[in-house]
Amino acid sequence: MTDTPIDGYCDPRFAGVKDAFAANFAQGLDVGASVAVVHRGELVVDLWGGHADQERTRPWENDTITNVWSSTKTMTFLAAYVLAERGQLDLDAPVATYWPEFAQNGKEGVLVRHLMAHTAGLSGWEEKIAGEDLYDWDGICDRLARQAPWWEPGSASGYHAITQGYLIGEVVRRITGLSFGTWFRQEIAEPLGAEFWVGLPDELHGKVANVIPPPPPARPDPFPPMMYKTMVNPGLVAEQSWEPAWRRAEIPAAGGHGNARGVALCQATVSCPEVNGVSLLSRDSVERIFDEQSNGPDLVIGDEFRFGVGWALSSPDLVVPISDRSCFWGGWGGSLVVNDLDRQMTTAFVMNRMGEGTVGDARSGALLAAAEGSVDALH
Repeated sequence: MTDTPIDGYCDPRFAGVKDAFAANFAQGLDVGASVAVVHRGELVVDLWGGHADQERTRPWENDTITNVWSSTKTMTFLAAYVLAERGQLDLDAPVATYWPEFAQNGKEGVLVRHLMAHTAGLSGWEEKIAGEDLYDWDGICDRLARQAPWWEPGSASGYHAITQGYLIGEVVRRITGLSFGTWFRQEIAEPLGAEFWVGLPDELHGKVANVIPPPPPARPDPFPPMMYKTMVNPGLVAEQSWEPAWRRAEIPAAGGHGNARGVALCQATVSCPEVNGVSLLSRDSVERIFDEQSNGPDLVIGDEFRFGVGWALSSPDLVVPISDRSCFWGGWGGSLVVNDLDRQMTTAFVMNRMGEGTVGDARSGALLAAAEGSVDALH
């Protein structure tokens, strides 16, 4: 396979990341992708390469963006923490404090941190919905407010694949009076100069690299019953993200669009005290992320996960090894962002060729290992 040109900037001290990025293309693992690393508040790696389409007719450019699926969830966590930092949100308060209608059907005791950690018992919708219903914010939130939890809130995690974004996003909307995507752009993305949107303006649709759907997933054995209940209503396919209506909609658990640079600049406010002259979170606030909320088999995914208040934390047998003082999450098909507090480093990977899984794969694993090795070699 011919070498794929790699564009962008890489601090010579992080040359190993560029080598790993190029190797992913050389091995035929990527079609188009970007990787970024922020270390101690400085963007030290900002690389992109390959093509924005499966036919390889459009080069992946500096400003190419794509749907990053569940990596978007990390932006909802960040939004909640910024509001908590400003004294507008209490992560330990009942959700109904901010969203009174939510207290229906036995949900009076569901706390904001339960929404953050997939432990609220609302991993899917009881009422039958279609894929296009996800574009109706009020309707989709009203359904969640009416229904009863599927398990005892706080007792275990069950991956809130799509619902989590609406749940946290509606709390943000009730507090700020703005839609989640609008508030996120004004208060987080724009101050940081980050190319990331939840609800993409029409004028930016031409910059999107459509995702390339993954192969059919293998059926897990045993099959978690809550997985079927969560994932088939609605039954999403990757191609739905190609629709202009999907891009425009605010779907904060799965519909964010950006590149690795945009993801890294936003998320580095967790790992670094200051990014681009902006400080959003105190170090005391960040420590709350590591307050373990669940540890064990996830009721929806089936695999073992350990969730803090928001991001996932290190645990055995992860596809991509995560250090003890890191928090992370990824997106369907392979995107990943890892905030490493000890190294004061955030690593983000965004791509269009979807693989399997939600928490990274060999591509992002190689990039993360190279970034960690580069920082460790500095000391």
